[in-house]
Formats: sequence, C-alpha cells, structure tokens
Amino acid sequence: MFSKFIKKDSIFIKNKILIPIILLPVWLILYIYLEPIVNGMVYNTFGMNKISQITETIRFFIYEVPKVLMLLTLIVFVVGIIRSYFSPEKTRKALEGKPLFVGNIMASSLGIVTPFCSCSAIPLFLGFVEAGIPLGVTFSFLIAAPMINEVAIVLLFGLFGWKTALIYVSTGLFIAIFSGWVIGKLKLEKWVEPWVYEIKAGNLTMEEEKLNLNHRIDAGFTAVREIVSKVWIYIIIGIAIGAGAHGYVPAEFMASFMGKDVWYSVPLAVLLGVPMYSNAAGIIPIVQVLLEKGASLGTSLAFMMAVIGLSLPETIILKKVLKYPLIFTFVGIVATGIMIVGFLFNLIF
Repeated sequence: MFSKFIKKDSIFIKNKILIPIILLPVWLILYIYLEPIVNGMVYNTFGMNKISQITETIRFFIYEVPKVLMLLTLIVFVVGIIRSYFSPEKTRKALEGKPLFVGNIMASSLGIVTPFCSCSAIPLFLGFVEAGIPLGVTFSFLIAAPMINEVAIVLLFGLFGWKTALIYVSTGLFIAIFSGWVIGKLKLEKWVEPWVYEIKAGNLTMEEEKLNLNHRIDAGFTAVREIVSKVWIYIIIGIAIGAGAHGYVPAEFMASFMGKDVWYSVPLAVLLGVPMYSNAAGIIPIVQVLLEKGASLGTSLAFMMAVIGLSLPETIILKKVLKYPLIFTFVGIVATGIMIVGFLFNLIF
C-alpha cells in the first residue's frame, strides 16, 4: 500500500515492520485528542450553541466518523496479519475428523479469523462437505464467519465499549455453535443438492503459500485497503442516520415498541431484521442510537444479529447447493437462537 511512495532499496521495504511501529504512536495521539479537537471546532470555531439539537447532531457525526474509521483501520490491519495464518484450506484441514459438538465449537471459533465474504460461501461449503466435515459443523462456520467479524467487533468496541463487544462475540458464538449442533442432530444431508457430494477432492485443494513477516505486514495493509474501501460509505451513512436520530428522535418513541417491557419487541426485531441486508458498518451506528433512545440491549442485539447473521445475499447464494427445506430450517434455527439471546439479555439487563 505504501510501497509506491518509498524507494525499492529503502529500509522500510526491507523491514516493513518499521512502518506500523512508526505510524502507531501517530494514530494513538490522534485518537486520544480527537474528541477535544472536535468539541473545540464545533463549539469555538463554528460558535454553535451547546444545547441545540442541530449542534449535537453535527458534533456526533464529526466525532464518530473519524473515530470509527481510525479504530477500523487499526483492527483490520491487525486482523489481516492474523488471518494470514488462517487460510480457508488450513481451516478445512483443522476441522476434518472432528466430532459434532467439538467441531461446532472449533468451526465457530475459526469463523472469526478466517477470511470470508458471501461470494466465498459456496467454495467453503463445498470444501468442507468434500472433506467429510459434518453438515452441522459446516453451518457453525458459515454462521460465525459473517456475524462475528472484525468490522462488527471494532464498531461495537468503539461505540459501546469492550463489555458490549464481548457480549456480542460471546452470544454470536453461542448462536453459531447451537444452530450448527441442532442442524447436525436433525440429519438434514438429504436436503443438500446431490451434485455437491460428487465433487472430487483434487478440484478443491489449494496450494499453501509460505509467508514471511514482510508478506504478513503486506497482508495487513491489503486488508485495510480492501475492507475499509468497501465499508467506509456504509459507516458514514449509518452514522449520519444515527446522528439525525440522536438529535431529534424522542426516547419515548423507541421505548414504546423496542423497550424491554414490550413482550413482542424481540420477535419483531428479528422479523424486521431477517429480510433486510446491511453489513456491520451500516447497522451498528443505528443500533447505537436505538439504545440511546430507549431500545433495550436484548432487542437491539437481536435486530443487529438478524440483519448481519442472516445475510440475504449469502442465503440466495447457498440456494445453489441447498434445497429450500434446509435453507428455511437454517434461517428458522438461527432466528430462534437470536431470539433466545434477545429475551435472555432483556431479562438480565
């Protein structure tokens, strides 16, 4: 990413670890002083009234956008390096021969660090099935990979703090493990398209690359370039919507149908979330404002997980390898798991 600005014989090219070592202190200083800089700009430079709704809306937007993008850049870079150790092929090999429940736990955990997008759902599904990995274990991976990704974790940490991020990761893992285990117990292999089991092993084997530290640093910068360039617009749109709601939507309005005392709030949130499609970057800033305006934690988590975890594009793509009964079962079980989490957190918090 930065190589084109540096001479080929530069010390930074030969020892790319120096680039993040130098940039990290700069990032840290900017992050620490971001809020006072924004407050000074809004209140002093712009001379805006502190108690005005439009002032709070603008301040919220100007502060949250760079904060989230900075956090996202840092964590995506780190996760990009970590992911260079976990290729899809290594993940597939790691899950071979594992019994159902142990496999569900491993698959869900590996789903967090393995590169994944909706377009890779079918190749990964084929590779797992071809390797003899149980169907339920495969689904644990397919549920965890899009739901518990670095974008979601970064946004939750940046907007809500580490406790909420930890809750999200823990409950996401529970849903992936639980849903995969149930699908495995139901023995639904008959609803996989027959041609899937006819794939030959040799067609799916990928050659593993040997990477040194410079290659892994490059992988981090590549992850930043590819991921941040795709989601920044969703972050801005999501925060813009959130900023408007933050300044103008009355708290009583959200509490009236998304509060913890409304018995139907969790099923309604899941019902609304399942057919929607957004990524974590677009939905989490909106969820932040839902919580501020009176929506309960359980209901908000259920809505967010339904939108992110039951990705409409992934479901459509999987139709090429799954029959409708298995797709509906998959959506139903995951939605049920999400509702259990929502009710539980509404009860506890």
